[in-house]
Amino acid sequence: MELSTLEYRVDGAIAHVTMCRPAELNTMNKAFWTELIQVFAAIDENPAIRAVVVASTGKHFTAGLDLGWAGATGNDPDADPGRAREAFRRHILHMQETFNVIDRCRVPVIAAIQGGCIGGGVDFVTACDLRIGTENCFFTVQEINIAIVADVGTLQRLPHLLPQGLVRELAYTGRRFPAAEARQWGFLNRVEADHEAALEAARLMAEEIASKSPLAITGIKRVLNHGRDHSIEDGLEFVALWNAAMLQGEDVPNAVRAQMAKQRAVFADLKA
Repeated sequence: MELSTLEYRVDGAIAHVTMCRPAELNTMNKAFWTELIQVFAAIDENPAIRAVVVASTGKHFTAGLDLGWAGATGNDPDADPGRAREAFRRHILHMQETFNVIDRCRVPVIAAIQGGCIGGGVDFVTACDLRIGTENCFFTVQEINIAIVADVGTLQRLPHLLPQGLVRELAYTGRRFPAAEARQWGFLNRVEADHEAALEAARLMAEEIASKSPLAITGIKRVLNHGRDHSIEDGLEFVALWNAAMLQGEDVPNAVRAQMAKQRAVFADLKA
């Protein structure tokens, strides 16, 4: 897989996905929106992967959308207006899919965030399961500052992570949401002193998750996402069906034996 905006490596049970254009503040250019989909397809196809750490390089996690590329997209003055708008709608749906693949990823995704996480960066990290930030990190729903309605996930996912009043304030004003405030509201799971410490904390959290039953972990993520998007009654029915189907294997007796022996259980990978 040839990548120009991301670095991808697998270390044991942990996949590492790192934005690697620090000189450009890791802005999201044309290639980024396809490459992230390709990387997460590879993650989902590898049954040995049990957690993902998303990170970045340089001063900022990302400055968001590459405005130069975005400004040149869909500007054909000779195109039929209806057809041009229909094509642009499909363009937006493709961009949405770039972050949907993170939300749907069968394993938990942990973001390690340094510096600014702006615009599309908020779309990116709200699709992740967990967020660890540096003391100097901040978040900005930047779209309002360029007169755009955020359209690739922030306005859909942020209300599940923060109170409505705060979500609306951030979306309406485009102000900075600093690390200390983000931690206070639970948007950040933890705050570390610097980038290196945040990466280490993310790695340790990923290793802890990877030590658990992968069948149970993927089930928890599916059930939590289903419950987020459905009623309580629907969610209870879904988890009942999930456990009725999945609690027939070796992981539960394996875990119980390990608990009784005060040992750490070792679980087999999922099937490819």
